[in-house]
Amino acid sequence: MGKVSIPITNDFCPQTLFLYGTYKEDGTPNFGLFCWFSYIWDSELGVMACIGGEKLTKDRIHATGVFSANLVTEAILPLADYFGNTDGHTAEKMDIKVQTRKGAVLDVPILEASPLAFELEVFQSVPLHDGEVYLCKIRNVLVDEKLADDGKTIEERLQAIAPVRTTCRTYFSWAGQSMGKWGEPGQTVKHP
Repeated sequence: MGKVSIPITNDFCPQTLFLYGTYKEDGTPNFGLFCWFSYIWDSELGVMACIGGEKLTKDRIHATGVFSANLVTEAILPLADYFGNTDGHTAEKMDIKVQTRKGAVLDVPILEASPLAFELEVFQSVPLHDGEVYLCKIRNVLVDEKLADDGKTIEERLQAIAPVRTTCRTYFSWAGQSMGKWGEPGQTVKHP
């Protein structure tokens, strides 16, 4: 089978999703949905995260130098999609039922429903034309107890949390089934 050139894209390269958590100036938690996230090595495991465009999350990372990265799973996809498609500057964005707690090491919000959260401290940033790459030290990793259970295989633990992936502007389940286009699952999130 031959190869053909197509327009520049990252389609067919599934990416894991994370909710980046920051506190607003008034102490209210705010979460944004991102997938431009990977790992680096510089004498220790670290994270690189990119945020494009103007976003409250970016403003708050500039102000504090810290944020959390909460893994998105099938169970929390509607909430994650809502956070990703609702502007952080919208006053009522966080007027929904969501349980958070403060990080164990850093002053960052942790989403209780996420089974894994990184507490990240930016040590260097690289401004781009319309985005910014953050190089981060991992200051703490919080996981649900079921992920720390060495009595289960890695496969069993991953299947239990069922991380969501995205490509082609579509969300996919752990098993590879479509879970909707960007902007669809979040429509089920209701304000009280």
